[in-house]
Amino acid sequence: MSVDQPLPIGKEGPQAEQLADQMLKALNKPAWDSLNLISWSFPRGHHFKWDKVNNKVEVRWDDYRVLVLPDEKTGEVYKEEELMIEGNDEVVQKALNYFYNDSFWLIAPYKVNDPGTVRQLVNYDGREALLVQYTSGGATPGDSYLWILDENFRPVAWKLWVDIIPIGGLKFSWENWQNIDGAWISTFHDGLIDIKITNLTTKE
Repeated sequence: MSVDQPLPIGKEGPQAEQLADQMLKALNKPAWDSLNLISWSFPRGHHFKWDKVNNKVEVRWDDYRVLVLPDEKTGEVYKEEELMIEGNDEVVQKALNYFYNDSFWLIAPYKVNDPGTVRQLVNYDGREALLVQYTSGGATPGDSYLWILDENFRPVAWKLWVDIIPIGGLKFSWENWQNIDGAWISTFHDGLIDIKITNLTTKE
């Protein structure tokens, strides 16, 4: 039996929108929206400090510290705390890609209504699940995610159909939820590899 699974066919409409709204309510999206700053560490030594008010992000790895503006796709690169003038475009792009990927694993549930998304209701193991397809935006438009929810509409897992992974339908858990100033954020994902988010804080 092939591990690769086809993308499920869902149904757009009021029921899908209601399920998305119930998930956002369970996670307290208004609390997420009201956060001014959030910091976290991601596997492979990536560290982030995100000023949400001004949408400025400090990304650190190895001996790099990069200050990026995701909206403008620009940034400043410091290597060993020295400002790099030459050859920093590639490093800025790498920092942006780290931010796009690693922040998505942090807060993807809050992005189900982002511009360019399509929501569909899917029957998964006899329960309603939410299929979210990203038609534009981010680093990988065209990716799809099936959210599997518990009885309180909080995600317990998602299945991925993404360009970067050749196998469709890989499943990762969403667990170890933490209440961050009222917003719920999952800090552990069990799947093909384990993804553990650490140093999560809203403090400077």
